[in-house]
Amino acid sequence: MTQRNPAPSLSSPRTAPSIHVRAALTWLAIFPLVAIGLTAMAPFTVGWDPVLRAFVLTLVVMPLAVSWSCPDIWRLVDRLSEVCSRSA
Repeated sequence: MTQRNPAPSLSSPRTAPSIHVRAALTWLAIFPLVAIGLTAMAPFTVGWDPVLRAFVLTLVVMPLAVSWSCPDIWRLVDRLSEVCSRSA
C-alpha cells in the first residue's frame, strides 16, 4: 500500500528557518495575544491567584496561536521568502 502526499509542493524545496527565527516568529504570534488577553481579563481577575490567571490565559491564547496566529505568520514568511528568492 502506498501513501499519497496530501499536498505536494509545486515550488522548489526550501530550507526551514533557523531555530532562532522560528522562536522569534512564535513570540511575535503569541505576545500580542497575551497582551490583549491580560488586558481583557484584568477587570474580573483582580483577586485571582496569579497561577490561576496564567492557566486561564493559556487556555485561551494557546489554541488561538496554534490554529490562527502562527499559521498566518508562517504563510507570510513563506510568501516573503518566495518574493526574495525570485528577486535575487
